[in-house]
Amino acid sequence: MGKGPSIFSFDAFAKTIDDRKIKTSTGGIITIVCIFTTIILLFNEYQDYNRIVLRPELVVDRDRDQKLQINLDISFPELPCDLLSLDVMDLTGEIEFDLLKNGFTKIRLGGNYRNDEIEEIKFDANEIIDETNIGTLDDGFCGECYGSLNQQNNNEKPNNEKICCNSCNSVKVAYAKAGWKFFDGKDIKQCEQEGYVEKINERLNEGCRVKGSAEINRIGGNLHFAPGASLLINGRHVHDMSLFDKHTDKFSFKHIINHFSFGEDSHELQEKFENDKHDHRTSHPLDNVHADAGNKYEMYTYYLKVVNTRFEYINGEVIETNEFSATKHNRPLRGGRDEIDKNTIHARGGLPGTFFYFDISPLKIINREDYNRSFSAFILSLCSAVAGILTVGSLLDRTIWSARRFIKDKKST
Repeated sequence: MGKGPSIFSFDAFAKTIDDRKIKTSTGGIITIVCIFTTIILLFNEYQDYNRIVLRPELVVDRDRDQKLQINLDISFPELPCDLLSLDVMDLTGEIEFDLLKNGFTKIRLGGNYRNDEIEEIKFDANEIIDETNIGTLDDGFCGECYGSLNQQNNNEKPNNEKICCNSCNSVKVAYAKAGWKFFDGKDIKQCEQEGYVEKINERLNEGCRVKGSAEINRIGGNLHFAPGASLLINGRHVHDMSLFDKHTDKFSFKHIINHFSFGEDSHELQEKFENDKHDHRTSHPLDNVHADAGNKYEMYTYYLKVVNTRFEYINGEVIETNEFSATKHNRPLRGGRDEIDKNTIHARGGLPGTFFYFDISPLKIINREDYNRSFSAFILSLCSAVAGILTVGSLLDRTIWSARRFIKDKKST
């Protein structure tokens, strides 16, 4: 019966012959190079092991019944605050009129507006909330509506049933319902007594900056800035553009978006994003956007796709926010062929202003912060790096040694 394989046949580290154990200067140089290369690779592997990355996960958004907060800070250097209104409409048909009087701050920008030199004069708090309270009329006075409403039978009615326009704002609403142009309220007693006419004409050359936040339903809709007071007349959303149209050489919706975001937008969150090493441009893609088409009757439109997003950091901190993409488009209301792209023909009509159309995604992104590699993967990388360098160095040294021996043998023969 023959003998089985001896233990020597399993030796994976066969010993070299004696002449291969000779030390040479070439081998020393290769060894030094291998050592430095190994150190560099080990250092890089260690850095890669400690590198923190965000790992995204896509899930169904279960928070769609919650409100969505919109944060904005926009400057209109060529439109006074008295002429600017902000409305929000969602796909359910709900309309929130003139949010500038509810939770937003309007800051007047001086007439000599420049991007690097802005004069900011804040509105009086009462003036922001209710501009009709600037002056008061005599008690018992029933103001004239100047034909915009039927007041013929007022003398036959008790005081609580009379149709009266006792403020400049009530006359403005009555004019809008009648489809009349209000302009600046000149020759209207209520407006003259409240100082409305003088105030409006003094501010024609000013700009306006709008800052604030609002909560809306978490469904699609639009938020828009437009000229004049906004009203719902016979089921139609309309704006009184009489004063905007009156001055042909003034006003435009040229604007600067200082900040626009969805969701929580506290100072701590902004500071966290600024100091964060990850890229958060998708949370504020419209920040510092300038838009100026050089045309008074221009419609600026932004189409936004909003995705609910959560960041889970490695230290246990969690931030709930919203990321969104934005597509910008603008067109002149006169329509016709585009001045730059002659192949594009714009539609005619519309409302001058700045519109933000937003669509809410049914999905949610969860970004979890984690180390780039596990410890076992790090150890495996170290072994691979060391083994690879030693193998390459050994092959290189053996090749050079064999070449020198071949040349030497040739010379000797």
